[in-house]
Amino acid sequence: MQNSLYVNLSAQVALDKRLTTTANNVANMATAGFRAEETKFSALLAQATKGAVAFVGSNDTYLSRASGPITKTDSPLDVAVQGDAWLGVGGPSGPVYTRDGRLTMDATGQLRTLTGQPVLDPGGSPLLLDPQQGPPTIGRDGSIYQGTNQVGALGLYVLDKKGTLARAPGNAVTSSLPARPVQDFTGIGIVQGYVEGSNVNPIMEMTKLITIQRAFESAATATAEAESSLQSAVKTLSPQGS
Repeated sequence: MQNSLYVNLSAQVALDKRLTTTANNVANMATAGFRAEETKFSALLAQATKGAVAFVGSNDTYLSRASGPITKTDSPLDVAVQGDAWLGVGGPSGPVYTRDGRLTMDATGQLRTLTGQPVLDPGGSPLLLDPQQGPPTIGRDGSIYQGTNQVGALGLYVLDKKGTLARAPGNAVTSSLPARPVQDFTGIGIVQGYVEGSNVNPIMEMTKLITIQRAFESAATATAEAESSLQSAVKTLSPQGS
């Protein structure tokens, strides 16, 4: 059989995965703290043939760690993380991490995300404020004050760049390597009254959609031509009258 059929098919499979990833990014352009997902591609060498045949491998996706733009809201419970750090929040089976700093305080004073996950302190414990003391004041290092009393601190964590990030419920992520509480706030900090937006680049993502569509059409055309060539070869080489 013609290797070109398999090469074109592998290209279409990879393009389909890239289309799904790009479409999800476009759908979340307005989601606070959303991390864009990118797709890695590679060429695979077929080992069942005498010559080297390069196939497209779809491989894995990865989450972009680039920061998104921040918008001023003036809400005392909105925070934006500056620098390479993440807010710690409670997940189904342990801590998860988010850049979505839209926080709320429930009737008992517990600090939560918009999806109801408890916000954690640097030690990994839920934060409990006094609902009778009014809105908190949050410092650059995450320290939380109500009046003149410090009542806690937001947990800021560094995720090892060698670790693999995966999506978690509530617009959060998990890491394949342990997270570390931030110790040095020189280039990292909290800005109260602001929210970080999605790090999706709308123009780039729309350009990707157009490119993917054209590439898929080209692969489909090449597949049809290869199939037509194969059928012609079969007719030519088959015995007369068969």
